[in-house]
Amino acid sequence: MTSTPLPAAPFGRFLTAMATAFQDDGSVDLEGTAAIAAHLVDHGHDGVVVSGTTGEAPTTTVPEDGEILAAVKDAVGDRAVVVAGVGTNATAHSVELARQAEKIGADGLLLVTPYYNKPGQAGVLHHFRQVVEATDVPVMLYDVPGRTGTTIAMETYEVAAQWESVVAVKDAVGDFARGIRLRELGLAVYSGDDVANLAWLAHGAAGWVSVVGHVAGDQLRAVGEAFWSGDHVAALQHFTRLLPAIDAVMGAANYGATTAKAGLELLGVLDNRNVRAPLVPLDDDEVAALRAGLVASGLL
Repeated sequence: MTSTPLPAAPFGRFLTAMATAFQDDGSVDLEGTAAIAAHLVDHGHDGVVVSGTTGEAPTTTVPEDGEILAAVKDAVGDRAVVVAGVGTNATAHSVELARQAEKIGADGLLLVTPYYNKPGQAGVLHHFRQVVEATDVPVMLYDVPGRTGTTIAMETYEVAAQWESVVAVKDAVGDFARGIRLRELGLAVYSGDDVANLAWLAHGAAGWVSVVGHVAGDQLRAVGEAFWSGDHVAALQHFTRLLPAIDAVMGAANYGATTAKAGLELLGVLDNRNVRAPLVPLDDDEVAALRAGLVASGLL
C-alpha cells in the first residue's frame, strides 16, 4: 500500500471552526469556550479557528473577540494552531480585529469575503489587501458564497496569492477542479464543507476546517490518516460511518453553532446550548434528531 504524498498544511490538517460558549445571560463564557478548545485538541485536532461563523462572530464585539482568542490561546496554544476569524463586511472593522489578533498571538487569520454588501471583485481584493497588509500573520482566505453572496474569482486569487501572507483557502464552493487550480497558485486548500472532506483529500486538500469535528474529531482524523496512508478503502469506510452525524449536524435549518453546541451538550462538554439571537437553540425534537444521528455514527 503506497502512502499519498502529504500536501503542505500551514495551519495543521484537522481544524474545527469552534463554537463560542455563552452564559445564560448572554455573556461570553470564557471557561466554557476554553473547555471546547481543550475537547477539540484532546480529540484529533491540531488546530482550531475562533470567532468564525460557528463562533457567532457577527454577534460578538471586538473586546469579546480578543478575550475569546486569549482564552483559547491560554488553553491550547501550546498544543495546537489557533486561527482567529477576522472577517466582517466592514474593512476597518476587520483591520482592527486583525491587529488585535496579532497582538494576542494568533497563529493565523481567517478572512472571509465581505458578506451582505456584496462588493465586486475589485472591492473584494481591496478589502483583502487592507486586512492582509495590516499584520504579518499568515492568512487563510474563506470562500463561502452560500453565506456571503459572492464567490472569489480566480483572477482575485491570482493577485492575492502573490502576497506573502496569503497561504491558504478554506473552500466552501465545492468546485474541486478549481481547488486544483488554487493549489497550482501555491495556496493550500482546506475543505470548508464536512460532506466534501473526503472528496477534497482526493483533490489535494491539506485538511479541513470542520463543524462536525465538535462531535467527531477522532473519527474525522481517522479518515484523513487512512487516506494519506494509502488505504482509501478504510478512509471511505470511516467517512461512510460518519454520514449520519454529518447529516444531523449540517442538515438542520440553523446548522453550525446551534447543532455544534447541542452536540457538545450531549457529549457533556457544555452544560447548555446557549446561542445569541438571531439564532435560537435547538428545541427538544431537534436535539433528539441530532442525538439519533450521533448514535447512528457510533458517537454516543
